[in-house]
Amino acid sequence: MSKKTPAQEAGSQATKRRLGVVVVEPLSVVRAALCRLIEDDPGLEVLLAVGEGAAALDAIARVRRTRVVVLVSLGLDGEHDGPWLIRSIRERYPAYTLLAVGANADPTSISRALFMGADGFVDKSVEPAAFLDAIGYVVERDMVLAGPTVDTVGLIADGLERRRDLHAQLTRREQEVLMVAAEGLTARQIAQRLGVRERTVTTHLGRIYGKLGVGSRLAAVRIAARAGLVSVGTPE
Repeated sequence: MSKKTPAQEAGSQATKRRLGVVVVEPLSVVRAALCRLIEDDPGLEVLLAVGEGAAALDAIARVRRTRVVVLVSLGLDGEHDGPWLIRSIRERYPAYTLLAVGANADPTSISRALFMGADGFVDKSVEPAAFLDAIGYVVERDMVLAGPTVDTVGLIADGLERRRDLHAQLTRREQEVLMVAAEGLTARQIAQRLGVRERTVTTHLGRIYGKLGVGSRLAAVRIAARAGLVSVGTPE
């Protein structure tokens, strides 16, 4: 077997040092652009590029790397949206680094992503070099907020605090009931979605109202929306 030349050895070591990046972005053109930008950086390598949350979680299970940064677009919607994917990855792969990515994302969406386990946020409007720098910083576990203005950062911090307060008040099941209730479903439909009895749902809703000091589902959903627990448009 022939011995590797110094150039081959250097190339092999450089390949090993490349940081693996997973791109989860629903827009195919944007996804392709992000992959190209990342691949142009000699220290980064795109491992996966996926357009849906559930598909991304399945694909990540096949990744065999220890140092991985997952870019999760806040543009993912539906049941398996960006925050859902961030929380799922954080629970299953706690060693992975998570960077939320958005375009003109509102402070509530950003604070929700951070609360779910994202290590930072970067706006797609930043310069390409700043975008790549954000990946480098966040992998070192530095909190990254690239793009938001100073005023917006304050709103993000406030949103995180409200969400922590709500999280402390409600159990995980109560949070799940409230998130599904925000879709406008009946108690029976919520029960079917969560696989529990209708009476159990009404009991949870009653406890939620009591803990939040409200008397209706609408009022509870508004509080949850302000804290970023649910997405129902811009709360009043």
